[in-house]
Formats: sequence, C-alpha cells, structure tokens
Amino acid sequence: MAFSIPRNVPSFTNPQRQNEDSYWASSGSGSAHKTSSGGGNSVHNRIGGIFRSSPSDLPLYKDKPYYSSTASTYGYRRRRRDMFLRKRVGVLVILVVGAIYWWFFSYGLSKVDEANATGSGGTAQSAGKESTGWFGGKTQKTDSKVWLDRRERVKEVFLLSWNAYANYAWGFDQFHPITREGEQMASKGLGWIIIDAIDTMMLMGLTEPLAHAREWVQTTLTYDQDQEVNTFETTIRMLGGLLSAHYLATKLKLDPGAKQEPDLYLEKAADLADRLLGAYNSPSGIPWASVNLKTSKGVESHADGGASSTAEAATLQLEMKYLAKLMGEKVYWERAERVIQVIDNNNVQDGLVPIFIYATTGKFRGREIRLGSRGDSYYEYLLKQYLQTGEAIYADMYHESMRGVKKHLVHKSHPSGFTFIAELPMGLGTTVSPKMDHLVCFMPGNILLGATNGTTVAEARKLPSWGPREEEDLTLARELMRSCYEMYNVTATGLAPEIVFFNMDEAGTEDIQIKPQDAHNLQRPETIESLFLMYRMTGDEIYREWGWKIFKAFVKHSAVEGGGFTSLDTVLKVPPSQRNNMESFWLAETLKYFYLLFSPNDLLPLTDVVFNTEAHPFPRFDPNPLFKTGWTRQPRTEHPRLLNEMRSETKSHAIEEKAAHDH
Repeated sequence: MAFSIPRNVPSFTNPQRQNEDSYWASSGSGSAHKTSSGGGNSVHNRIGGIFRSSPSDLPLYKDKPYYSSTASTYGYRRRRRDMFLRKRVGVLVILVVGAIYWWFFSYGLSKVDEANATGSGGTAQSAGKESTGWFGGKTQKTDSKVWLDRRERVKEVFLLSWNAYANYAWGFDQFHPITREGEQMASKGLGWIIIDAIDTMMLMGLTEPLAHAREWVQTTLTYDQDQEVNTFETTIRMLGGLLSAHYLATKLKLDPGAKQEPDLYLEKAADLADRLLGAYNSPSGIPWASVNLKTSKGVESHADGGASSTAEAATLQLEMKYLAKLMGEKVYWERAERVIQVIDNNNVQDGLVPIFIYATTGKFRGREIRLGSRGDSYYEYLLKQYLQTGEAIYADMYHESMRGVKKHLVHKSHPSGFTFIAELPMGLGTTVSPKMDHLVCFMPGNILLGATNGTTVAEARKLPSWGPREEEDLTLARELMRSCYEMYNVTATGLAPEIVFFNMDEAGTEDIQIKPQDAHNLQRPETIESLFLMYRMTGDEIYREWGWKIFKAFVKHSAVEGGGFTSLDTVLKVPPSQRNNMESFWLAETLKYFYLLFSPNDLLPLTDVVFNTEAHPFPRFDPNPLFKTGWTRQPRTEHPRLLNEMRSETKSHAIEEKAAHDH
C-alpha cells in the first residue's frame, strides 16, 4: 500500500508541522529552543527552562527522528574517541542497571504503589504513576512532582506578568507591555488589574506582591468617581475579585496581612455594590448596561438599540447573592434573582434565550441564539446558582436549556466528526451557522460540572442521581473538550483564534476553518478552565498534558522582551504580531486555571466552591433561614404564538436598523 498522510495529520508543508520539526531537531542537539517571537528567548531562560529538550516534552506527532541535523565532523571524531572508554564502563553500567531493576521490582514498586494510594497533597484523587511500574506495559502517568514543578513555572509566568505591570503601569487599569505604559478607565483608576489578580496571588502564596496590592486597595482605591462603567464587567471583575479576596483571606487564611484589617475587601465590595444597585432601577428589573458610580444612575446601552446583553444581565447573581449572605441584606439577593425571573417569564422555547433584552420592557430583542458572546454566561450561571445555594429552580432551568442545546445546537464536523456548538443567527427553526467562539469552550467543564455537581465521575456514578442523562453529558463534555483543544492544535502557533468555523460540508477536507479577521488571540481562559474542571472530575491526565502544551505555546509566542505577556493579532503565522495589551483575565483567569490544573485536587475542591465567570472562587452556602427563592416559574405554554411574536419583533428590529442606517 502506498504511503499517505492520515487526513487529520498536518501535511509536511503545514506551518504547525514545520514548527514541530524545529523542536525535534533541537531536542537531539541539546541546545535551548529559540523563540520565534519578540522577547521569548530571555523569558524562557527566566522560567525554569520550560523549553529544555526532553523526550517527555516533544510535540504531539511522533513521526520525527530524534536527531540533530547539524551534527558536525568534530562531533563524529569525538564519538569515535570516546567509544573505547564507553566499552570499558559498559559492564559496570549493566551491573548497576541490573541492581536498580532488582530493587525496583522487589522493593521500590511497593513504595510507588503506596505513594499512589494517597497521591500528592494527601488526596486519593491526585495524579501519580501507574502501579505497573516502568516495564509493566502501560502508559505511565506523569509523576506528581513533575506537575508541581510545572505549577511553579506558571507561578513564574504570573510573576513576570505582574512585575512588568507593577514596574511600568502600577495603579493603571490597562497595561501595554510592549510600550511599557498604562492607561486608566477612570480618573483615579478602578483597580481593574490589581483587584482582578489579588485572589490569584493568594492561591499562589505570593505574599510580597499581595501586600503591595492590599496597601493600594487600602490607601488609594475609591469608587466615588463620576465615571460610567459597564455593569457586568465591573460586577464580575471588581465586585467578584473583592468578594473572593475576602473569602480566601478570612476563611482560608491565605492573606497573612489581612489580620490587621479583616474587613477591608468586604467594605470595598459593599461600597461598590451599593453604587451598582442603581443599574437595577429599570422599569422591568433587567439591569441597565452601564451605571454611573458617583450618582448610581443606570445608563442604557449605547449600541444594540439600547438593549442589554442577556448574558451580562444574567451574570451578576453569584456576586450579589454572596454579598447578601455576608452583609445580611436582602436587597442584593432580591435585585439579582428578579433578573432571572423576568428572563424566564418570556417563556422561551427549549430554554434557549436570544442574546439581547430590553431593560425597559424585559422583552427580548431579535431572535439570535448562541452560546458565545452575549449568550454564554447566562447558561453558566443557571447551573452555578444552583451549586452556590442549592435552589432547585435553577437546576430545572439549566437542564431545560441543556436539552435545548443538544437538540438545536450540537453538530458534527467533517471529515473528522468533531463535536461543536453552532449558532442560530435568526433563531430556532432557521439556518445553522457553524461558527463557534472560543468563549464557548467553557461548556465542556460546565456540562460535566452539571452532571457530577463537582464530585469525581467515579463517585458520581455510585449515586442514585446518576443516569443516562449524566452519562450522555459526560460523553458530550469529552467530545467538546477535544474540539476546543483542536482549535489550538491546528494553528501554527499552537494557540486558538477568537473564532472558528467548523466544516459541515461532507465534501470538505478540513474540519476547522479560521478567517483572518478572527485569528487574534486575547489570552482567553475558557479552554484552560474546562481542562481544569475535566481533569478534576475525570482524573484523565490527557487534560493536563493538553494544558501543558498550550501553556508552553503561550510562553513561546506571547512573551514580551523585558517582561510581560500580550495578546496576539494572529495565531496563523510564526512569529505572530503582538497586540501590546495584557488582559486582566490573563492574571485573574488563564494563569489561575493553569495553576489549579497542575495543583493537587485538595486546593479549592469543586464540592466546596463555585467559580464566578471571572474565575473568582466563592463558597457554596445554605441560604436559610434569611434567604430563599422569591419566585416560581410560570407554566410553560405552546410556542407557535411565541415564534410569531419573535418574528414580529425581528421585523420591527430590521425596520429600526434600516431607519438608523438611512439616518
């Protein structure tokens, strides 16, 4: 049979394969791998030699010879000269290896098994080696010490990022690492980067930078500013960051300096939340898209016909409910849950909501349905509200929406059959778009979290609540996780673009298509978040290995000379052009999830905490007796009438847009 390349393996001229060739060639020569981007080489040398060659770190494709193409004549003579010496010590080496072999199988193997019984960190779920040993015929798991070493590399990357920010843009809300300058979102700053990163520093045990950040919060941070801010972003990043910092500092004792002022973060959070409450003062209870921090007056969206994003309106509840518990104030709880009641009263079909909603009426604008931007975290917070407080109404809404996702949005690509979540730009019953945002990659972890409630799959399967639906969700989560990984694996840089299109044409030859305008990378966390959750609940080390490969790609291509990491203009070429912007969620989410992925499982157990959509952990809690669900779902009705109303709304929307365009 003539040799042919498998259809899912890059061709020999594919940029990814050419990039991997350089890895394999350098691995045999012992030379450090050279970066192809701006300042990566010096950065690599400062984070523990991540790219030092070793067989365990080689690329995914193994059809590469382990050799150096640059072997010299000098090297050949040197090997001839050393040959005699090697023969003389050969017998001694054989004896030593034989002794090690005997020790390992007669004594050492029992010690390995004993260690695996508890794993790293004293937990039975922590990863360790297979008990079959070196010669047992099974693929070995990476040793737990290796993962702890890799976790240290993540910490070092965080410190490089943080120190660059602290040196060149301290106190600023945005950081441009290439030009080494900062930019404010308000005259006195909002703490956009500092507050978002505090809980990551606590988890990493970075006491000195944490003390610096805490001092800034205490002496400089103020929200008494005449500044309009986005209600959603300010809630998930600033309010969420402060509440998480309070939780980790007071309950988990991860901030030694908080003893002098234990309520610092909570007081700042309450002050901010009181200013944000004005956004909820709309005729419908749906929050305005923005709010003025000084006047607490809500401001409707300046785009999208004045409508608020459905995801943004429905992704405030974890923060407000946790604050309600801490402060004993019902107003935060009631304003937050009212939003979900108004959305649910629209009685949408199969739990799938359009992506815009009017704060004036509480009715949807248009029919577009997607789980990417403007839609994603609505579904995320349905599940997480249930996990946070145990309110059954949100579990009911979540499972209804997941049935809708499976029925209308889940599709397969060609030719490889990758599972993906499509979009419906014109609503249910219309043409499917095979577009999938990277944002959708929160779904694999979220789906499995909904199936297990945070415990391991092995434990969940023993429970009476586990059934065919949960088994189906496990399969779907695994398939989607693979698809999200492939979004990284198909590019020259090994990093995912912002948006991909999956091929649904049976005659097509490439599963994943990337348009140039969608090829940028913003250092997003969603895939890493799902890898972390999938590993925690399944124990499958492939998710850690995928995460490590992605981490190395981030370091290689987004590192900036002199420190810092940046988003990229394109992932399709090497070296990629860099954007000169470090997103706050690089510190708050992406690096935090990398750190947790490589950590023992007893660090923030999923059965104890729930992460907000900005990766800020809150505790699960019993809301009784002070708080309870203050609403019930209306009876579900037939949907032909609803569809007619939505078509009428879409027609009005089109007329409205045409008039605006003509004007």
